[in-house]
Amino acid sequence: MSDLRAVALSPQLAAAWTDLFVACESGCYCRYWHFTGAKNEWLLRLATHPEDNRDEQLARLDAGDGEARGIIAMEGDLAVGWMKLTPRSSVPKLAGLPVYRSLPLGDDGGVYSVGCLLVRPSHRGRGVARVLIEGASVIAARWGARTLEAYPRRGDGALRPDELWMGPLSLFEQCGFRPFSGEGPYPVLRKAL
Repeated sequence: MSDLRAVALSPQLAAAWTDLFVACESGCYCRYWHFTGAKNEWLLRLATHPEDNRDEQLARLDAGDGEARGIIAMEGDLAVGWMKLTPRSSVPKLAGLPVYRSLPLGDDGGVYSVGCLLVRPSHRGRGVARVLIEGASVIAARWGARTLEAYPRRGDGALRPDELWMGPLSLFEQCGFRPFSGEGPYPVLRKAL
C-alpha cells in the first residue's frame, strides 16, 4: 500500500467518497452528528432514505461548510478510508450525549473532533486507520486546529468492526493522543498540534 495517502475531502473526490460508503454498506454518509430527530427517526432514515444523508453531505461539501470536513484515504483513485474531522462546534449533538456532557461548551479554542472512521472492508487491517489518524494532525493544522479530540470506545475484550466506528483506542494512543476526560467505555482523548 505504498500509494496510500490521506487528503482532505473535496468536491473532486465526492464520487470516490460516495463509492466508499456504498462498499461499506453505510447509509449514514456521516450525517449522524447533524441529524436532529429522535433515535428511531434516524434508524428509519438509514433503512429507507440513506440517499437523503448522502445528498445532505454532498450539498454541504459543495457549499464549503465546515461540518462536511473530513479526510479521505486514497489508494490510487480508490477511496479506502474516511475520517470525519470537523470543528467541535460543528457537531453540537456530541455535547448532548450523556457520556460527553462534561465537555466544555462555547468557544472550542480550535478543537477539531474526530467524528468517525470508516475503512473499506477489503482494506481493514492494512494500516488505513493509522494513515487517517496521522494525516489528521497535518490537515487539521492547515485548517487552523490547535487540538484534535477523539472519542473511541473502550472494551473489555476485542471490539467488533461496528463497535469501532469512532476509531480504535489503542491506535489513537499510539498516535500521540492522551486522556482528557471521560470514564468507563467512552473516554475523550486529545492531541495538541
